[in-house]
Amino acid sequence: MKAVYNNILGAISEGKTLLAVLIDPDKMDIKKAAVFVEKINQSVATHIFVGGSTVDEYATEILVNEIKSYTELPIVLFPGDVSQITHQADALLFLSLISGHNPDYLIGKHVEAVSKLKDSDLEIIPTGYILIENGKETSVEKVTKTKPLPRENLQRIAHTAKAGELLGMRLIYLEAGSGALSPVPLEIISFVKQELDIPLIVGGGIKTKKQLDAAYKAGADLVVIGTAFEEDEHFFDALKF
Repeated sequence: MKAVYNNILGAISEGKTLLAVLIDPDKMDIKKAAVFVEKINQSVATHIFVGGSTVDEYATEILVNEIKSYTELPIVLFPGDVSQITHQADALLFLSLISGHNPDYLIGKHVEAVSKLKDSDLEIIPTGYILIENGKETSVEKVTKTKPLPRENLQRIAHTAKAGELLGMRLIYLEAGSGALSPVPLEIISFVKQELDIPLIVGGGIKTKKQLDAAYKAGADLVVIGTAFEEDEHFFDALKF
């Protein structure tokens, strides 16, 4: 059953915008999870993503189990490593870092994950992950030992996204990186969207409602926010029902 992906497609066909709040297990105090998830429940968020570049073993499963106690929103894994896979979530973004040239993150880690996934009920969603340069080195760069695509090379970014689709990816994720100095430029979002026939996710560096709305207008089907939602009460208030 592909409930999460089909629901994304259904929402897009109805013209709805989708919003995911990303929770990093390495940064979330488990004692504060209930209060934070309640804030998410009060907002227009449609999904909860869980994951980070470096996470202690078992931290993801503990956090997902805690989150499930307080929400009915779909919980989607956004893993930085095989150790972050837990069967307690609803779906997994099976990320392939197609912007880099490290074989571990193109296929190697996926091979490692098979033993965990072959008998799992997790909905597995192949996702082409594209890191866009944002002005500073991100944790993704450090962990994967790859470089982001230069933001001025629109054609290369768009062709990379389209190549991911042609390889069978069901989502394309444009990422500026956690705590990015600036979000993915709107012209990149628009240019990539024109190339694709699959949903487009955009994340990293979005800190205001104005930036969020601009990303949707440029073509993002699902936007991911993280630290800004957690740290900025004004941003949270702007996203309340």
